[in-house]
Amino acid sequence: MADFYEILGVSKKASQQEIKSAYRKLALKWHPDKNKELGANEKFKEINKAYEILSDPKKKEMYDQYGESAFKQGGFPGGQTGSYRQGPFTYTYTSYNESPFENIDFGGFSDPFDIFEQFFGFQSPFVRRRQAKKIYSVSIDFMEAVNGVTKSVEIDGVRKKIKIPAGIDNGNRIRFNDFDLVVSVGKHTDFKREGADIYINKEISITKAILGGVIEVSTLKNKVKIKIRKGTRTGTIIRLQNFGVPYLHSSKRGNLYIVLNIKIPEKISSKAKELLQELDKEL
Repeated sequence: MADFYEILGVSKKASQQEIKSAYRKLALKWHPDKNKELGANEKFKEINKAYEILSDPKKKEMYDQYGESAFKQGGFPGGQTGSYRQGPFTYTYTSYNESPFENIDFGGFSDPFDIFEQFFGFQSPFVRRRQAKKIYSVSIDFMEAVNGVTKSVEIDGVRKKIKIPAGIDNGNRIRFNDFDLVVSVGKHTDFKREGADIYINKEISITKAILGGVIEVSTLKNKVKIKIRKGTRTGTIIRLQNFGVPYLHSSKRGNLYIVLNIKIPEKISSKAKELLQELDKEL
């Protein structure tokens, strides 16, 4: 019989943060989408099962007292039956005809493996049918999505403050135990977003394109000066690395791409016309 502590590589005295950290590393390593080794699926299930028990104080206490048998059909020694409550979770166990997992309310997780989606943002391939959850929406502007923001949202008639992480994108969902929050992000007048990358169009004069020079460009934080090379053509793209949107729950950022367009004046003075004609002959 597998030992849940050994599976996660932690001691019985490990803190909840240590258990959580160990789980994240192992789950990422053994996720079937990344790990194609034989037996990765079973290893991944084993890791999720161990975390589901050890991450909850009550279930951990049950495991420490009775071992894995407390969570299998036939359950507890002596034919015990009972229930208890801690915070929003209600636990019920029956000793002979049911597995405790069938009666436990995981506070929004329809089964132990559902927790993976809360951690990593995509669904575990082992998740069973999910109970229907209510869906709410919140609208934020472009820069609030870039920098993160706390919004007051009405959930079932109650105002709740929801922290929206930096880097959230339009249409992303923030999942909670009993509801999902869909985020709608407004557009920006200058910036266009593609994932974590940002694009901005910048017009330059004909002379700047021919002779080169320095221009000022807006970024998500401030304005920066960019050197334009001689002979720059319209459509030239300059990349500013790490000037884009932060990736969710990460210190890394995307890039800022500056698309240069040569501005052609609609009207010019007679003197400018003469100079252009002379330039045309010279070239």
